Amino acid sequence: MIDTRITLPGLNLKNPIMPASGTFGFGDVPAAEKFDLNTLGAIVIKTTTPEARKGNLQPQIASVDNGILNSVGLTNPGVDAVVNEKLPKLREKYPDLPIIASVGGSNQDDYVTVAKKLANSNLINALEINVSCPNIKDGGMSLGVHPQAVKELTHSIKDSVDIPIYVKLTPNVTDITQIAEAAEKGGADGISMINTVLGMRIDIKTRKPFLGNNVGGLSGKAIKPIAIRMINQVKQKTNLPIIGMGGITSAEDVIEFMLAGASAVAIGSAHFKDSLACKHIIQKLPQELEKLEVTNINDLVGQVNYN
Repeated sequence: MIDTRITLPGLNLKNPIMPASGTFGFGDVPAAEKFDLNTLGAIVIKTTTPEARKGNLQPQIASVDNGILNSVGLTNPGVDAVVNEKLPKLREKYPDLPIIASVGGSNQDDYVTVAKKLANSNLINALEINVSCPNIKDGGMSLGVHPQAVKELTHSIKDSVDIPIYVKLTPNVTDITQIAEAAEKGGADGISMINTVLGMRIDIKTRKPFLGNNVGGLSGKAIKPIAIRMINQVKQKTNLPIIGMGGITSAEDVIEFMLAGASAVAIGSAHFKDSLACKHIIQKLPQELEKLEVTNINDLVGQVNYN
């Protein structure tokens, strides 16, 4: 019998698989309605901000080799609508599914306000603090690249809520371990990593950027080696559990991320090619573990062999 259960702060997962923030909206997008979400380990809802956001100029998506560039810009209906409309529907439909709410904002007060409202709803199990979005001018990555700012923000949110918080790290820094250590010092219960890598494409005929926002976040297979490397670095520097992401498309990828140091994983861009990516990976994971003679998936975490 293969045991795929994972226990993290605030989260009892039947398997380590969850859709990354934005991928399944608030459980109300077509991909989320194609299968029973109870098969997931958890769901991470779309990043929520104090007020509604329309997002960036179109086009917001551009394809690249082995990846996707996006500059959606945290489109969402605002925290009050999420708490009063979106989350109640999701929780009513899936009363036992672990829900992680993603928090965004332009400044520290924004983050604390959103975090408190989400936590006080009693409809979620944990918070993901998105200090790493490359597609908004204020807040987001501008906060996430400064260790002291991350430490202070984490501490402020931790003092304001009574549920676990996971700080989502940006890869667009010189040393990601400094940011991870800052989150740990601020009281984070876990780390979520990595967010997208800042990128750009230019149309050679018009000489204009493909994206309305000029630049965007690169996700997909192209960033997987970067994610693996950074997760492994952070695992060696902190004691926090890591939810890993960045180019996961298969059960084998999940195992590789866990060997690098992740305790669970989130899947995003894979859904562009397979809207049932999470379901298919969950189905195949026990088979791949059996091939490797692994009976408890937790035994993989951080067990990369350097010899």
